[in-house]
Amino acid sequence: MSTHESPSDVEASGRLKSTNGDTMSKALFCPTCRKVVLATDEHFPFCSDRCRLIDLGKWASGDYKISSPIQDPDDLEELARSRRNPNGSDED
Repeated sequence: MSTHESPSDVEASGRLKSTNGDTMSKALFCPTCRKVVLATDEHFPFCSDRCRLIDLGKWASGDYKISSPIQDPDDLEELARSRRNPNGSDED
């Protein structure tokens, strides 16, 4: 099975449709070029080594980030005070 199937060949469940209507192996889209990729393909979840390296380069250059919420230091201080004094008094 090639990695050049069209998105219309993929069911909503992510399974690839065969010509006789049966479903075949689990399929996803390559995160880089959006080609259909089967779970059994060598470079899964990418369609090729090239797409894998492009994705790796984006992580290395900082294009992709896993971030946490930015919190204002004043909000953090207020939260800490409210945890020390749960009844609402502001006695430190």
